[in-house]
Amino acid sequence: MEEKRIGVYVCWCGNNIALMVDVEAVSEEIKKLPNVIIAKNYKYMCSDPGQDLIINDIKEHNLNRIVVAACSPRIHELTFRKALENAGLNPYMFEMANIREQVSWVHTNREEATRKAKSLIAGAINKVSFHEALEKRSVDIDPATLIIGGGISGISAALLIADSGNKVYLVEKTDKLGGHTANVDLTFPYLYSAQQMIDFKIKRLINHPNIELFLNTQIEEIFGYVGNFETVLENKENKKVELKFGNIIVATGLKTFDPSGIEEYGYGKLPDVITSSEFEKMLLHGKIQTKKGKEPNNIVIIHCVGSRNKNYHEYCSRTCCMTALKYSNQVRSALPHSNIFQVYADMRAFGKGCEEFYTQSSRKDIMFLMFDQQNELPKIKEAGKKDNCNLIVEINEKLSGEPIEVPADLVILMTGMEAHEEAKNITHAVGISMCGNDFYIEKHPKLDPVATTTDGVYIVGTCQGPKDIPDSVSQAEAAAARILAIILQGFVHVEVTTAFVNEEVCCGCQTCICVCPYTAISFDEEKNVSIVNEILCKGCGTCGSACPTGAIRCRHFTDKQILSQIEGLMSITLEEV
Repeated sequence: MEEKRIGVYVCWCGNNIALMVDVEAVSEEIKKLPNVIIAKNYKYMCSDPGQDLIINDIKEHNLNRIVVAACSPRIHELTFRKALENAGLNPYMFEMANIREQVSWVHTNREEATRKAKSLIAGAINKVSFHEALEKRSVDIDPATLIIGGGISGISAALLIADSGNKVYLVEKTDKLGGHTANVDLTFPYLYSAQQMIDFKIKRLINHPNIELFLNTQIEEIFGYVGNFETVLENKENKKVELKFGNIIVATGLKTFDPSGIEEYGYGKLPDVITSSEFEKMLLHGKIQTKKGKEPNNIVIIHCVGSRNKNYHEYCSRTCCMTALKYSNQVRSALPHSNIFQVYADMRAFGKGCEEFYTQSSRKDIMFLMFDQQNELPKIKEAGKKDNCNLIVEINEKLSGEPIEVPADLVILMTGMEAHEEAKNITHAVGISMCGNDFYIEKHPKLDPVATTTDGVYIVGTCQGPKDIPDSVSQAEAAAARILAIILQGFVHVEVTTAFVNEEVCCGCQTCICVCPYTAISFDEEKNVSIVNEILCKGCGTCGSACPTGAIRCRHFTDKQILSQIEGLMSITLEEV
């Protein structure tokens, strides 16, 4: 039997861990555990010197298993696996103990936190003792790419991939391209023409020899796995088209909030209360006017309509403040003698050039009035016959502490952004997840913001969350670059910590098929057993926990490994080490 020679490395993570966990005491005590050859602590294990420390110790002390106690495995597990590879050790002879998120960040008692850290590390040591070497698997990549959504994000990604000489299939559910950007007059903060920008891109896309465009088309179902996806489209002539592709970009965008449910604003009842989308149409047609065709003398712009409010959406829609300032500038240019009121909850001017834009706009004789978004919204009512305006906006002005009545001939509601109703259809079709606000979830919000947990599927633009045009284009081109790198390589490594079926034990009940979130399991009618597609499988363990006969196991998370980890967690205390 192979001798188990384990190296343990405890990370300080600067002060993130060391402030609450006595990392030096932990590493000293852990040395006493069975099979631990060496235990060290270092300020930043993920740094190059930290990785070199592991690599050198593997070679010098003939270590064959490694445990790193640091942050979440989601962040740096691949980093440390690569270090093991560089030292000539199988990357799966590695286990990570999370003592940052699960210990230092959630505890206030240093002694108890230190004890818990030791327990987690002891559990990891026990588990890694039963690890087995796993070999990497790879699949070939079909160089074609499917892009779902023909807005600014989808178009930008399509052009970048197609310009490299690779085939792109772009599917748009409506009869035109451009998405929300096609309905915008000018962009903030520099007031460039959105039409010129998007029209140029659309023209390039339509005439591009490597892009095949499908309008009035929706994706119902996609089969396969990274590198080898396929779907069948049915266009408006009911003609079926079969497509094969290696990667998918989801760029389905979002929709604007419907403010008709907010009684205070009277949208749909008061004719001169309009949404920001409706005002954009006015700007595109070159006329700012009331429903009766008159130029408004008093224009009120109300922020955060449907956003940052517990009764509607608690998140910020990000673009509304700057769009509202853009409107003020456009109104001031078109109607120089008008009175403009910005009724806001908070002014959020993040982004390049936006704070400067805010400063410049505030110097153009614009009145800024603040309201309490959470407790009392402004109220809009019809003006009386004696009032020289169409509407009255009642505000409990937050800064002055005084109730104010603002005259208005036109009220613009800065409506927030929300996910499409049919967003769930795409999640089922491509196998991705949604957050509580029905936006798609990225693989990691900081380290992998365009990928998803389904290999080969990327999310870009506003389907991932509200954002402006530059951020949407940046995401689109980032995803395109990721895909081009994979196409250039010609293959991609796939997960090996997957489930497998012991056919001698499988009873054919198909429970595993019902619970698998990745549709990675099928049924062999002839053998009467379940079969795992190891390319689609993500090793989540759902099937193994549901299997009534224990026929399904998950590599790297076997019963023996998990039970030994639990035993290690339960065995250690400060006195017993």
